[in-house]
Parts: sequence; structure tokens; C-alpha cells
Amino acid sequence: MDTNLTKRPKLIAILGPTASGKTSLSLKLAKKFNGFIISADSRQIYKYMDIGTAKIKKEEMQTIPHFMIDIVEPDQIYTVAQYQKEVYKILDSKISKEKISFLVGGTGLYISAVINGLKIPQVKPDKKLREKLNKKSVEKLVNMLKKLDKATFEKIDLKNKRRLTRAIEVCLKTGKKFSEIKSYKKPNFDVLQIGPKIDKNTLNKNIDQRVDNMTEQGLTKEVKGLLKKGYNFSLPSLSGLGYKQIGMYLRNEITLEEAIKLIKLRTRQYAKRQMTWFKRDKRIRWIKNYKEAEKLVANFLSNN
Repeated sequence: MDTNLTKRPKLIAILGPTASGKTSLSLKLAKKFNGFIISADSRQIYKYMDIGTAKIKKEEMQTIPHFMIDIVEPDQIYTVAQYQKEVYKILDSKISKEKISFLVGGTGLYISAVINGLKIPQVKPDKKLREKLNKKSVEKLVNMLKKLDKATFEKIDLKNKRRLTRAIEVCLKTGKKFSEIKSYKKPNFDVLQIGPKIDKNTLNKNIDQRVDNMTEQGLTKEVKGLLKKGYNFSLPSLSGLGYKQIGMYLRNEITLEEAIKLIKLRTRQYAKRQMTWFKRDKRIRWIKNYKEAEKLVANFLSNN
């Protein structure tokens, strides 16, 4: 009997906060184990937004197939349910039978949706309602969600306007609490979760360096280009880290130097929230170096 027929598919998730070294680690491991990479970054799904999202360049991919990058326009609505459905399609496709699957990124909700089989409420986006909610401040949205669904309020990223808007939208459209609608169905594959272990000082230095690199590479020019294409700062895509602060600079609300400092501060705060999310999952193996990661992956792949 062919034992391969009884083996469950395997997925390796490489996760962690922004600027922690996930990309370089994933490229080494994918090259070593003949893999392909699925991005789990809620900002890298957008086209034309390369510098501000630290998107990997084609020449840096080292011929390794990458998915879920540059898939929607900046003004398109893209839900976690859509992301999950598309990733499951990739995991069921021919490439996953020929190569090892690596899910790589820092968007905790994307990763959880895939590896935990989160059954997301099939509530279609309401454009008018979203426009109405997007006009409200984050503080007002937080207060709304607290009244509508305290359980979600206690778990959600309260700085993430897009997540707040979606949770409120589901509550208002269904008349039910978002936390009560969600459920889980274990997916038919085994998962190994690994993340680079990095101390706070090193991470902060990496973040500062990354923001300086973005500035040198032309982040301001990229934002101006998006505005010329007709996109605006009311969109969830352009209200994210980097783009929002450069928008403040372009409107003469702050200087460029102040914008850069603010991007660094907000990115450090975001990284802290990412780690808070990931620390809740005790299945994650935090690795000190590449050799440790390689050993974990090799052992994982050799086990039935």
C-alpha cells in the first residue's frame, strides 16, 4: 500500500511581527524544501502599494512561486472570508501536490482563518453602510462595537478601523453578535507554526531602518501616484501605516520629518499588538535561527 495516500497535506506557517525577518526565513526554507509561498499580509493584497507595505520585489522571489500579492485594486473591498476561500483553493491545487506550502505573514486574522478553519459569517459587504461607518472616528467605532458586541470588543485590534467596521457591519446586518456567529471547522491538513524570536530593541531598530528605507525608495512619490490614479485617504487601504502619515504630510498637517517619526512610532505599536495576538497561540514555535527552523520543518515533513 502506498503510504503517501494516507498522508495528510502539510502547511508551514511563518508568522510574527512586522520587520522580524519572516520574508528572508521563508525564502530560505522554501528554497531548501522545494516550496511555494502564500502571503498572509492584509496590505500586500493591494496593487500599486509596494513601498509602504514592504512588498517583496519579483527579483527577490528567487523563482519561488508567490501567491496572494497584488490581487485587488486599492478601492476594492476584500474580506477575510474571500482570503480564506482563495487560499484553500491554492492549497487544493496542483502546486500544493508538487511543492511544500508556506503561509507567510503577520496578519493574525488571515492566518487564523486558514489554519483554524474559521467559519466566517457570509455577510455581503454593504457599501453604503461602510461609507457611513468609515466617516466615523476610530473612537466612535470602538464605542459602537463595545455596545454591540463586548466579546469581540475585548479581542479585536481596536486601532484597526477596517476590522472594527467589518465587525460592526456584521452585527448591524444580521442583528446578531459577531462573536456568536463565528465558528471553527478543523481543516484537512497538518500545520507547523514557526516565528522568528527577536528581542524588542532589535525589532525596533529593524522597524526604524525599514521606514528609513521606504522613505529613500520613494514612499511619498508612491502615495502621490495613488492619488493621481484617483484613490483617496478615505479608503481602508490608504488609511494604513505609512500611507496615512504621508497623507498628513501632503496636506501640510505635519512636516515630512514628523511623518517619518510617526510612522516609526505607529509601526512599533502595531508590532506590539501583533505579538499580543500571536502569544495567545501556544502552538507557535519561536525559533532563534535558521538552523533551528530547518530542523523543525524537516521533522514535521518526515512525520506522517
